[in-house]
Amino acid sequence: MAPFAHERSARAGTPTGPIARVMAACAGRPGLTCLAVLAAFALGLASMRSTPLDAIPDLSDVQVIVSTEWRSQSPDRIEDQLTYPISARMLATPGVRSVRGLSMFGLSLVYVIFEDGTDPYWARTRVLERLNGLTGRLPEGALPTLGPDATGVGWVFEYALVDRSGRLDLGALRSLQDWTLRYALESVPGVAEVASIGGFVRQWQIEVDPQALLAYGIALDDVVRAVEASNEEAGGGTLEQGDHEYTIRARAPSSPSTICGGSRCAPPPPARPSVSSRSRPCRWGRSCAGGSRSSTARARSSAESSSRATARTRSRSSRR
Repeated sequence: MAPFAHERSARAGTPTGPIARVMAACAGRPGLTCLAVLAAFALGLASMRSTPLDAIPDLSDVQVIVSTEWRSQSPDRIEDQLTYPISARMLATPGVRSVRGLSMFGLSLVYVIFEDGTDPYWARTRVLERLNGLTGRLPEGALPTLGPDATGVGWVFEYALVDRSGRLDLGALRSLQDWTLRYALESVPGVAEVASIGGFVRQWQIEVDPQALLAYGIALDDVVRAVEASNEEAGGGTLEQGDHEYTIRARAPSSPSTICGGSRCAPPPPARPSVSSRSRPCRWGRSCAGGSRSSTARARSSAESSSRATARTRSRSSRR
């Protein structure tokens, strides 16, 4: 009897399912249905305008990178004197979930990972406060610094400086990038870092003649100390003459060829100085053997025969 009763009710036009009942209610009240549709449309439009959209959603952890450079030191010494003290200091930071350390030749990296929802700027402030407690405990010459205010998915733009005329070498392109374009891009709102890749950094190289040093009894450490002292400058106060005021300062000789390594050294012969200097473009972080224009800079993009210098920009973290 039940199937026959259900069939009779369906034939009579009575809605039996939830969808059928909703459709019947909307058909019976067309004015109220139109108002509900318009309200839903307005709410969806407002939500679409206020919802932040990101082409690449940032799902990475809230982390702060502590980088410490200690040149010419082995990884095991970096681990004992830099990575371990900094990691142990960061474990007591509020809101820290884990601390990871990485020791390499001449470089220590400590990743401080915070709990989800932590404000990135608050995390950087806490890490900086903990680093202040390590003052005087790290080796001389090792200065820890915080990483860029950005995440791993923050690369937003990559460009290349290409001189198709051939008038600028790799050193000139790198100088243009480091001293002109870099500061202009860093002033753009939202840009956290501009990382330069490739090109040659112009530097001064001092070439020492071992035979001349041996002839005058000068050690290489004496030359290093003399070069460091040549960059010193001391103030001598002011001198007033009438309505004018003159500033007095003392500067060491800036030419390396005139530097004396100690009291036992005599002035070298003019024809063959024991210390000479010259400026040449050299690749950053590597020794320069020739400095010729045939040297090319490697970038992650395709290599070209013309001179180029590549740089990347990184955006700030948008998490709050």
